[in-house]
Amino acid sequence: MPETKVTVPKLVDMKRQGQKIAALTAYDALFAQLLDEAGVDLLLVGDSLGMVIQGHDNTLPVTLDEVLYHTKAVRRGIKRALLVADMPFLSYQISPEEALRNAGRLLKEGGAEAVKLEGGKILCETVRRLVQSGIPVMGHLGLTPQSIHKFGGYGVRGKSREESHELLEDAIALEEAGAFAIVLEKIPSAVAREITQKLNVPTIGIGAGPHCDGQILVTHDALGLFERFRPKFVRRYAELATLIRDSCRRYVEDVRQGNFPSEEESY
Repeated sequence: MPETKVTVPKLVDMKRQGQKIAALTAYDALFAQLLDEAGVDLLLVGDSLGMVIQGHDNTLPVTLDEVLYHTKAVRRGIKRALLVADMPFLSYQISPEEALRNAGRLLKEGGAEAVKLEGGKILCETVRRLVQSGIPVMGHLGLTPQSIHKFGGYGVRGKSREESHELLEDAIALEEAGAFAIVLEKIPSAVAREITQKLNVPTIGIGAGPHCDGQILVTHDALGLFERFRPKFVRRYAELATLIRDSCRRYVEDVRQGNFPSEEESY
């Protein structure tokens, strides 16, 4: 595994060199360490923690303090990967000043190296303010989970010509405002390819096809830990929920039958 620290300029260089970016989510130090050692380039403390960690139906209840808590934990597990923290709902939409204050906490207190926020042209002033203050910003377009009530579900975005054109305009505007990368979520592959080709900064896809400069998945989806639903775009690399249940059943059985601990496992 390469030991060189991944930085914001390094990710931009990876796009120029045609090197794909591998990203995953992380919410605690142990998983962060494992993913970092596996060579993951970017770890996102996603507001997806509201669903996979806290059990909510969507990401809206997640607070800044909760993201900050998990960011601190993930920071302790990382040596190489770039650490990006999600800005949760209403932590950046009210004003650029409030966004700066909250993003600053994620870097200063949490140890994040960049923040991610959802939205296009309407947030360019905020992106500019953060970047000018030394805070790297990753954008997020397409299906933006914090707007779930506006969309009315988790359907594909950008299917119409008008909406796909708007996505391209938003992506270009975010790049011009200073975003160093843009997540493209659940949009048609052809639209993601066009956006990727137009931008100088990397695109990170999730359900956006193979033409993005990198890919990100929720770790709990990729490892088969989260079972409430399975998006079409998720490739499961393990079925850990099944393995964990089976292992714990064996433990329960051993305890109840008096087979654990043995004399060899006792002091």
